[in-house]
Amino acid sequence: MPMRDHFRMFAGYNRWANERLYTAAATIPDAEYRKDRKGFFKSIHGTFNHILVGDRIWLMRITGQGTRPKTLDEILYDDLASLRVARQAEDARIIAAIDAFDEAALAKPIIYHSMKGDRYEQPMAEILAHFQNHQTHHRGQAHDMLSQALNSAGIEPPSLDLLNYQRERQ
Repeated sequence: MPMRDHFRMFAGYNRWANERLYTAAATIPDAEYRKDRKGFFKSIHGTFNHILVGDRIWLMRITGQGTRPKTLDEILYDDLASLRVARQAEDARIIAAIDAFDEAALAKPIIYHSMKGDRYEQPMAEILAHFQNHQTHHRGQAHDMLSQALNSAGIEPPSLDLLNYQRERQ
């Protein structure tokens, strides 16, 4: 599989998995959604916001477009409905950004600065691998927190298995 197709698959998977999580989160009471579950970003809401923050930071570095959040724990949207709309828009931006790359662009290095201002240079493919891994990492945390809330209500949490996404696409 060409590298571009690999990243395109994960961009589609990202959108699919996010939609499943947000649909499930909409079924639980707001207090459960905001409950401190001792995760990196405390609650499902905090974790969903962080994933969006991370995506905006990386898209800004990759494309030069968008707004850069101020902190990694910034709450960009205070309610699930607004956050979901923003998530859907960001997922579309991710897909469009990755669709714009060819194999040569993936091999070229980009220069970016960390939130602390440190300068780094890495090939675009390495950046995209980190970007997509970051999404999966924190989405797994959100899934665990959401599963706790759903299981206590006797509801099965959604599967986020990549194989399920791949089978649905076929």
